[in-house]
Amino acid sequence: MRHWHRLIGPYTVGEHVPSLVFRCPVRNSALTSQLPQSGSNATFDSSVADRDPDRFAFGKNWVAFLQRVDESTIARAVQSLTEMLDVSDLTGKRFLDIGSGSGLFSLAAHRLGASVVSLDLDTDSVQCTEELRRRFGSSNRWSIHTGSALDRDTLAELGVFDVVYSWGVLHHTGRMWDALGNAGDCVVDKGTLFIAIYNDQGRTSRRWTAIKKLYNRLPSALRFLVLWPALLRIWGPTTVRDLLRGRAGQTWREYPEKNRGMSVWRDVVDWVGGYPFEVARPDEITEFFGERLFRLKSVRTCGRGRGCNEFVFTADK
Repeated sequence: MRHWHRLIGPYTVGEHVPSLVFRCPVRNSALTSQLPQSGSNATFDSSVADRDPDRFAFGKNWVAFLQRVDESTIARAVQSLTEMLDVSDLTGKRFLDIGSGSGLFSLAAHRLGASVVSLDLDTDSVQCTEELRRRFGSSNRWSIHTGSALDRDTLAELGVFDVVYSWGVLHHTGRMWDALGNAGDCVVDKGTLFIAIYNDQGRTSRRWTAIKKLYNRLPSALRFLVLWPALLRIWGPTTVRDLLRGRAGQTWREYPEKNRGMSVWRDVVDWVGGYPFEVARPDEITEFFGERLFRLKSVRTCGRGRGCNEFVFTADK
């Protein structure tokens, strides 16, 4: 069992959990309507957020992030994926990226030799993934689809996979436990499931839920009234600490390298706006997948802090 640590905002925390299998009741999944497969153009148009005013436009955030992706960003993502999965390559493996977002980790898996299937509900996210594939990848061994993690029919058509990856996505579906169960069903026997789910902070999580709802209901021109105070709350103490230690901005600059190649600003926008928003304790996730005969291989937690707990499971179906 690996002992993982992760930088959550400006805080580094970690927890070691032994390898084991749990039992708990299985939750049933409901179906949603199937969405059509995406086209191949790289223009960015309306997303699912346009049809649901409370839902954050994740794809629009990824459009902005895509402008700064380069080979160094990709290299950090590849390194992150190999470390998370404890592999050196994915040659000959089928890799499903549920909620592909910018497409960065689909690209990382493709660079590692996997046959990649990217899936996202958000139109802008799908087109971001297509654009990233056009710029840095290839349609060889990489298909991209529009669809929901809640749609069992769509997932069944895609088949089963050696690796199912869904980082920070399933808690935004509005039916997290259904989505988690569906993701697990996509993993072949002895395959790997890698997920990241928001940590349950109790009352703090409920306060963030209210903030996220407010952010998404505000007109775009007024969202800074929520975003900037949140940025100061999340990064203010660390910025001051770096300044006092004579290393102004160091943690901010080092963030992409320590956080999967991600951008500080885009991660803050994603955090503040990210709604629907559900959370879970680490033991709830391990118990849920233990009932489905998944063995916990590795876990990286944020303790009692804000952010995602990350889990790597092996299917023993």
